[in-house]
This record gives sequence, structure tokens and C-alpha cells, in this order.
Amino acid sequence: MTTIRDIFDALCRIAPLELQMDFDNAGFQVGHADREVQRVLLALDATDAVVDEAEALGAELIVTHHPLLFSPLRSLTDLEPTQRRVLHLAEKGIGLISMHTNLDIVEGGVNDVLIRLLGAEPETALDEGCGRIGMLPQAMTLAAFLELCKQRLQVPTLRFVDGGKPVSKLAVMGGAGAGSLEQAAAAGCDTYVTADVKYHQFQRAAELGVSLIDADHFYTENPVISELSRLLSAQFPNVSFLISKRHEACIRFA
Repeated sequence: MTTIRDIFDALCRIAPLELQMDFDNAGFQVGHADREVQRVLLALDATDAVVDEAEALGAELIVTHHPLLFSPLRSLTDLEPTQRRVLHLAEKGIGLISMHTNLDIVEGGVNDVLIRLLGAEPETALDEGCGRIGMLPQAMTLAAFLELCKQRLQVPTLRFVDGGKPVSKLAVMGGAGAGSLEQAAAAGCDTYVTADVKYHQFQRAAELGVSLIDADHFYTENPVISELSRLLSAQFPNVSFLISKRHEACIRFA
């Protein structure tokens, strides 16, 4: 019999909780540790749609990247979205585990998956253990690299500035990583792929001669969900690990 505790212990071996950043709240968030698990639903977020999907599938556990709970609950009612989701999970007996910045930082996690997907092997971390730097096997034009990003990440469109150099030394950080632009430039990276970039950060990238690419928060982090499914499936062959079909990017592109 496989329990939620067993899955949680395995996830902590994959991405130890002690790696998470101070602001974070990764870990086992909702549920009974000793509940038997036969189906697990994986998604980037525990949205209402994902919780409903887990219930419809008969999943006993949801594993996400982003925590549902970042701060203590002062009440538990159906009048507020986060509380409503927690209440729904508890009422239906569905557990929730989140692996967040620990999964960003750990070897083989979000950023290793991202940089490999974009054609480079990770060589070093970018900033405080997070993000990755690596070399492409062959330099590419920025236009060709932008197309590769769109295809590999399945992102509909990209926001970027052209740093004026071929793409060779690449930095990546899944999610909101534009604050590490200066570190990418100082490391000699000609291109930096991340998300949630602000106007002035694009301006600064142009000044530094770095091609800064905003490939969206969801699309830069979501590839790790497939990797988590693969790793967990190998450890628990008698458990079905299902990737959400209802969770998608909340930002729309017209």
C-alpha cells in the first residue's frame, strides 16, 4: 500500500524542503498522511479546475509546484477562494503537496528541465542556487532561438529585447526571474529566458547587450510537471500519476 506520506517522502528526496527560500511554504499542505493513494494528479497550481478534476478522477492526492497556502489561514469558509479550495480538498479527502522553490533550486528540477529543453546542459546556478547557465552546442541567431523557445515550451508568443548578439551562452530561470538579469550579464550570458519581465528590466537588458526573453511564468515552469510524473512513476509503479488536462496558463495571448 502506498500512502500520501510515502509520496511526500519521495518528493522530499527529489527536492529536499531545506532548499526552499525563506519566504516559501512548500510541503505537505492538506490531508491525512496515512491515506492510501492510487491516483495522483499533478499540476502547476491547485486551481478550482484542478481540484474539481482531481475529484472527478478519483485522485486521493494533488501534487503542485506552487503552494496553495503561503500564509496562515485565520478562518476556513467558502467565502474566499483559497479557503474554499482548502475546504473542498478537506471535505473530499484529497491531499495536497507542493514543491516550490526547493524544486526550482535542486539539481534536476525546474531550471535544469528548462535549460535542457532549450538545448543547453546546465553548468552552474545563476543566482543563489536558482536559475541555470549553460552553453548551446552551436550558436544560433536570436530569430531561430525564439522559434525554438516557442516550439519547445509550446508558448503562443514571446516578449523580448534583442541584445544584438548570437545566442550562445544561455541563462534561464523559470518563473519570475528578471531580478537576476544583472547576474546573467555579469556571467557573460548573451541571452536570458525567464518570465514576468517589467518594462524597465527590458530597457536595462538592452543597455547590457543581453537578449532578454519573457516566455511566460506558466510555460517556463510547467515542463517540470512531466519530469515529476516520470520520477514518481518509476518509484511507485502501482500508482497512476496523471498530468492535469484542465490547468493552463491564466494569461491569454491575442
